[in-house]
Amino acid sequence: MELLHVADAVSREKGIERDEVLVAMEQAIQKAGRAKYGHENDIRAEIDRRTGEVRLKRYLQVADPVENEWTQITLKAARRSNPDIAVGEFIVDDLPPIDLGRIAAQTAKQVIVQEVRRAERRHQFEEYKDRVGEIVSGVVKRVEYGNVTVDLGRAEAVLRRDETLPREHFKNNDRVRAYIYDVREEQRGPQIFLSRTHPLFMAKLFTQEVPEIYDGVIEIKSVARDPGSRAKIAVVSNDGSIDPVGACVGMRGSRVQAVVGELQGEKIDIIPWSMDPATFVVNALAPAEVAKVVLDEDNGRMDVVVPDEQLSLAIGRRGQNVRLASMLTGWDIDILTEKEESERRQGELQQRTALFIEALAVDDVIAHLLVSEGFTKVEQIADTAIDELAEIEGFDAEVASELQQRASAWLAETAAKLEAKRREFGVEDAVIALPGLTIDMAVKLGEKGIKTLDDVADLAGDELREILGEDALTENKANDIIMAARAHWFGEGETPANPA
Repeated sequence: MELLHVADAVSREKGIERDEVLVAMEQAIQKAGRAKYGHENDIRAEIDRRTGEVRLKRYLQVADPVENEWTQITLKAARRSNPDIAVGEFIVDDLPPIDLGRIAAQTAKQVIVQEVRRAERRHQFEEYKDRVGEIVSGVVKRVEYGNVTVDLGRAEAVLRRDETLPREHFKNNDRVRAYIYDVREEQRGPQIFLSRTHPLFMAKLFTQEVPEIYDGVIEIKSVARDPGSRAKIAVVSNDGSIDPVGACVGMRGSRVQAVVGELQGEKIDIIPWSMDPATFVVNALAPAEVAKVVLDEDNGRMDVVVPDEQLSLAIGRRGQNVRLASMLTGWDIDILTEKEESERRQGELQQRTALFIEALAVDDVIAHLLVSEGFTKVEQIADTAIDELAEIEGFDAEVASELQQRASAWLAETAAKLEAKRREFGVEDAVIALPGLTIDMAVKLGEKGIKTLDDVADLAGDELREILGEDALTENKANDIIMAARAHWFGEGETPANPA
């Protein structure tokens, strides 16, 4: 019964199942038994869960033919003691109980400690793996080179130096609150990683401070942080009678100040979320005033025009305001003054007008008309229905048809020239077949000596964009092209590495 009492005590102390402790003891006794009777034998220990009696047994498996004479027995020999036994079954012999010597007892103790520790770690992993995304509170146990080990009570967690706020220093026995962002099972046991810089740490703090967020009446749509300095959080109310910004600020700022205090004085802008991207970006750039917004949905970019005196406010110190607004909204934002935007628009107008004059052999009046109607490329004129072109003021069906023919002829001539250049540079057909890569892009690659799939595959996404021009490709499209080029490196079912 003494073994059962020990198992109960260890179970209570470590917080693991009693049966797991008994299994660890069985393995320790089993190891000691094999040391006495020979490691080659299949010896198993069993502790009676009711009485605590220890039974040691040797197992011999019936086999035909016998491959291991220590753990197997022939069918003929086995049937001398049991006529009904079949191949694959076991003959079990009881062994006398062993008296553990000092060394054997020490070995058994080590095995028990190891197995109990392994069970404890397994329980820790099972408990914390489902708690990723929660805020936990603990006590600083030790600090090494800025990395903080936090005692959570049932487990230890790591708060790395790059996950702490700037100018934040911890000492032993300090209480700390942090966000669990990852739990990994590693060789040395489960590793719980904490963060105080993670955007969702701030979101969870607001959930604790604002009952409306906890109840789901107000929803946090996105968060952007420059840890320790400034942050923006976008909120929306599912109840028209509740102001989401006011609820998050609280009476005299009490709710937001509680979060600011936890984040060491980090300034927080609470932004009303909007389904309309332009409105959302305008809100995100507050307190700067915005005069105009121009969207480029294909490339996920947005030009924001502000009055001259608002430029520095919109950009923010070291670009902080526009950077956080971009992170919050998911759009690439370019800030322009009204003067810069006017100059850019005039430059684009002149560039497009010159293109149409050259490509379509028309005067500047017709070219201006096409530009003012929103045409930016010759391809658009070639693809637009004649009826639509004829609706432009001053045009008729005959003029529209002539313009479309000239556009098609110019495109064919340009394509032929580009194809000739591609062949001259030696760019393979497989390169031009890559999805998203046009023939003029292939020519630019050829000019840089990039001619084969392997040449393209060796590039990084930002290198490809630099060669082709950042306006020609988004980062995602550049990465897709490179991954398609790498596909022939990998077998079926394998995934190419992301070029980013």
